[in-house]
Amino acid sequence: MAEIAIISDTHIPSRAEDIPDWVADRVRKADHTIHAGDFDSSSAYESIAGLAGSAFTAVTGNMDPASLDLPKVATVEVQGTTFVVTHGTAPTAEEYEQTVAETISDELTGPGIAVAGHTHEVVDDDIEGIRFLNPGSATGASPADRETMMTVEIHEGDVDVRVFEDDEEI
Repeated sequence: MAEIAIISDTHIPSRAEDIPDWVADRVRKADHTIHAGDFDSSSAYESIAGLAGSAFTAVTGNMDPASLDLPKVATVEVQGTTFVVTHGTAPTAEEYEQTVAETISDELTGPGIAVAGHTHEVVDDDIEGIRFLNPGSATGASPADRETMMTVEIHEGDVDVRVFEDDEEI
């Protein structure tokens, strides 16, 4: 079994001071961590990368400094499950979903899971037949009103997605 921690939109230091302890604990314990962009600073990236260790996949968000030099899209496979990660920047909700769908179709050649951030809203849905996850904001950064993240457990090809809000599974 593998557990993947999925976080996004930490916005440190512009909208939050630090990663909540409960999020940091889940990232440390995970077998792999995915961050869907908007770290907001190099120090936030370094802090989260340090928590995650070598099993870390991250993409750039619209609020990240260019000096982070992160890709706009990343693909990672964990125990036979492919994850396509993008921030999903778009001006409207309709364009957001379309942007994510286009990115997925460009990158994913078979079954997999799409991960995006940007909206600060938790989503576990289907876009064009692909499971789509948005973990919300790990720090509760505005416009979010709570701290959220996801974990994905993969066991013998089965995928179990769990959503956490302020350290409680919802």
